[in-house]
Amino acid sequence: MEALDPNDKRVIDGRTDVNQLMPFKYHWAWRDFLDAQKNHWTPLDISMSEDIADYPKLSDDEKHIYDNVMATLSTMDIMAMRNIGLAVMEKITAPEIQIYMGRQVDEECIHTWAYSHCIETLNLPQYEIYNRYRVVPEIRQKMEMAKSMLDPICDTSLDTMKKDDLCQFLLSYMFFAGVFEGMWFYGGFTPIFALSRIGKMRRTAEQLQYIMRDEAFHVAFGMRTIRAIMEEKNYRPPEDLVQQMFIKSYQSEAIYADYIMQNPILGYNTDMHKGQIRFLGNRRLKQLGYKPIDDAPNPVPWLDEQVNIKKEKNFFETKVTEYQSGSALMWE
Repeated sequence: MEALDPNDKRVIDGRTDVNQLMPFKYHWAWRDFLDAQKNHWTPLDISMSEDIADYPKLSDDEKHIYDNVMATLSTMDIMAMRNIGLAVMEKITAPEIQIYMGRQVDEECIHTWAYSHCIETLNLPQYEIYNRYRVVPEIRQKMEMAKSMLDPICDTSLDTMKKDDLCQFLLSYMFFAGVFEGMWFYGGFTPIFALSRIGKMRRTAEQLQYIMRDEAFHVAFGMRTIRAIMEEKNYRPPEDLVQQMFIKSYQSEAIYADYIMQNPILGYNTDMHKGQIRFLGNRRLKQLGYKPIDDAPNPVPWLDEQVNIKKEKNFFETKVTEYQSGSALMWE
């Protein structure tokens, strides 16, 4: 057999041996894997005793927010673990990229553990909490949208050598990295950080700080992987399809936000939540190389203080190329 030339590797549809890790082509993927190893943590590293005392003192509105956010996040991370492990990795033909994704699967499992640890420690009704994604329409519609976007790439007959299938794969992966992890997770944590900011449920917020750090890596890695695929394939899904996907994702999140934020809490309300999602959506579009929908500002500038454990990076983690927004599309 001939020796492997790393230049022959491809992110997907490669023809090199997927069992031969080195020589690397995607050095950034290996560096990200090594960096992820340095950030290992478990939910048991954080004492929840303070939150056990805090929870009974929350107002009904604050409990409504806390319970529904934890219920939603616990379902989302299971979906994230299954998607990256069973769908995306199956299509990847560069082993150094697969290895990082293997680490990502492990991190999603730890995140699910963290949510369940909070729920169980506070003695919340598990049957009710874990079934909310099934019985609460506002949460259910969000999970149904995610399922409709992620399920197509679980089809093993999907052939990314065909243009239509490649478009479907990229759209699904963009949804996963840009929306599911890059918008919905980020926005999902913010209500808990808002509680922490006023001195409530700070240990849950600390759990979410560690999860957020992991998710920032996941988003950055997913964006870079998607851009590498588009460059190697010399193909980009049509801009209108991508923008419409982000708009529908915002609209789904807005329904969810109206439910969990039925009444504002000190320092946070529905408009701030929706504004943050718009800001994040524009940022993800630019990171993918598409025009943003508008130039919505960041309504929660205090978020840096909550989510940056070491203050070494800006929360929105990467520099992006700026584009002019001349589109007629609107988030609403």
